[in-house]
Parts: sequence; structure tokens; C-alpha cells
Amino acid sequence: MTQKKENYLGPLIIIGVLFFILGFVTWVNGTLITFFKKAFGLDNASSYLVTFAFFISYTLMALPSSVVLKKVGFKNGMSVGLLVMAVGTVIFVPAANTASYTLFLVGLFTIGIGLTVLQTAINPYVTILGPRESAAARISFMGIANKGAGIISQVVFGGLLLAGTTTTTQEEELDKVVVPYLILTGVLVGLAILIRLSKGLPEVEGDADPVPGGDVDFVAKSSIFEFPNLILGVVALFCYVGVEVIAGDTIITYGVSLGFPEEEARLFGTYTLWAMMFGYVMGIILIPKYVSQQLWLKLSALFGIMVTIVAIFTTGITSVICIALLGLSHAIMWGAIWPLAIDGLGKFIKTGAALLIMGISGGAILPLVYGALADSMGSTQNAYVLMIPLYLFIYYYSVWGYRKKIW
Repeated sequence: MTQKKENYLGPLIIIGVLFFILGFVTWVNGTLITFFKKAFGLDNASSYLVTFAFFISYTLMALPSSVVLKKVGFKNGMSVGLLVMAVGTVIFVPAANTASYTLFLVGLFTIGIGLTVLQTAINPYVTILGPRESAAARISFMGIANKGAGIISQVVFGGLLLAGTTTTTQEEELDKVVVPYLILTGVLVGLAILIRLSKGLPEVEGDADPVPGGDVDFVAKSSIFEFPNLILGVVALFCYVGVEVIAGDTIITYGVSLGFPEEEARLFGTYTLWAMMFGYVMGIILIPKYVSQQLWLKLSALFGIMVTIVAIFTTGITSVICIALLGLSHAIMWGAIWPLAIDGLGKFIKTGAALLIMGISGGAILPLVYGALADSMGSTQNAYVLMIPLYLFIYYYSVWGYRKKIW
């Protein structure tokens, strides 16, 4: 796909709105974990089924979503994704009426299916709408929209679900989600219609090199699995999404476990998102003029290791702030890994994007591992040790893994 520079702005604004929606829906999970843990009397591992149900759909549906996109196109696929998300949000109503944690998880899984289609469609746009060397900066703008929405959703839903609770029954607690999720359903349906009618988004062509200036090795390759930089990139994304979700979605329950009241701890998740937004701004300013995407990724992984160690060996608000500061480490990782992973895919771009989206399943599996560790160790704090080897793999990819063109 080729497009004149002056035509980039309109499509990027549309994509930015979609990233806002992604953030709003995704980052409310941290609040839901604490809310459901209290409402249903769950242990740590069971409460993190929220993230499992939400993110496991990326593994199950990423490749099918690429098939959908090949049939209907990326633009129409966005509308399909939004409508499927709307089905998931409306499921929260009968789930609340029947007090069914299982049905809530079905709703989260359905939202995740819609997000899978949406994510698979929108991420290549951000990478191809401009020079490859500044792709991380563009994705940083998207990240600001995403995390800004996350801050808003945590403040709003934290205020509705966790703050100033005076209810005494499970029914009264669960009724709190009905109106917000009905409103969210209406917003998603409206956006699906607007995207379908929009004329600002071009179609992604699969037979051209998707990244200006990228390699053209795909001509001699017959399988998507012949691209080591892609496959290792999927693993790196798996690790990255895992540590991002752990840091963002466990911090509220971690604060409560340290003795902070819910009224105060409900805002801890926003600290992580503010740190990420600061990281995005730094990325926009520094990349690629002063720092390369690869170097920033390497430094982010090292920073994550150091801050995690400090979080484990300190106490109280200091430890909580360290977990929040991991947001700074995570800010640029997605934007740096994507262009490195899809470099040179050419006609394999849609399947490659789907495989990368499968890496988001790290947000499903790794928080469950964290929860199991927390239960077995009897410490939500010591369980953060899980993140250290994950950062180490990201460091490997930033130094050596992305360079591999043959196995």
C-alpha cells in the first residue's frame, strides 16, 4: 500500500480513536479483578481468570481473524470487531442478574474475540502509515490514546465499583456493572457504524512490502515460520504483554494485600498508566532522532528487571510505586517489537500480524501463573519474581533476536 505523507493524518486519527476504545475496555480489567474477588469471594488464581478469559481469545482467534480480514478487508473487519465486542459487553447484564461469574467470563472472552479482530486490523496501519524508523513514535501516540482511556476507565469504574461501598449483598454489588456496560455497548455499536461508513481508511494490500524500506526476503520464502525475527517477536510480545498485564492489573489487589483500603488502592492502576504515558511522550521526543527503537527496547528491559527487584525487596507504598514505574518500562515495547517483527514479511503481512496478536495471550496465561505463585508462596509481592525471566527474553530479542533472518 502506498500513500502520500499528507494523507496520513486522517487515517491515524481514526486509528487513534480505536486505540482509545481498546484501552478503555482493556484496562478496566484491573478494577474488575478486585471487584469480582470481593463479590464472589475468590482466591488470587481464580480472580485472574478475568485476564485469562479476556486475553486467551487472542490465541484461539488470531489466525481465524486473519481469515476474516482476508475475506472482508481490514476496514470492514474493524466494524466486525466492534460489534462482537458489543455482544460481549451486553452479556454482563444477564451475568449480573444471575450472579454468574462464569457468564461474566464468557462476556470477557467475547469482548476479547472482538478485540482480536480489531487489533489484527489496526496495528499494521500504524506501522505502514509512515517511515519504518519512526513507527515506534507513531505507536507511542496510539499508546497515549490507549492508556489515557485506561486511566479514565479505571477512575470511572473504580469510582462506581470500589469506592465508597455501602451495599451489603452480592446482588447489590453486581448490579453496579449493568448501566455502565449497557452504555459501553451503545458506544461500540455506534463506532462500528461510523467506521463502516468512513471513507478515510485505505485498504492494506498484502502483496506489497508493508514497511517502506523493509527487506524483500519473502520472495524466496514459502512459510511464515521461515521468519525468525517474526517468531521470536511473537515470543517477545508474549513476555511483554504478560509483564504489562501483571503490573497493570495486579497492582490494585497487591495494594489491598499490603493493607491499603480499596478507596485508596483503586487508583494504583492509574499510576502505572501515567508512567506508561510518560514513557510514550519520551518515545515520541527521542525516537528515532536521538535513540533507536532497538536501544530503547533494550534499556526498557533492563529497567524492568531492576525495578522489579526493588519492588520485591521494599515495602509499603515504595513497593507499589515500583510496580507502577514498570509502566515506564513497558511504554515503548509494543511499538518497538512490532516493526522489528514484521520487517520483510511482504505478502505474509496479514498472517504475520495474526501471529503477533497471538502473543497477546501472554496477558491470559502469565497473570494466572502469577496468581498461582502468589497463592502457593503466600505472598503477592514475592510472586513478582516471575517477571524477571520475561524481561530477560525481551532483552535477548532487542539485542540479538530481531537480527535473525534465517534459523
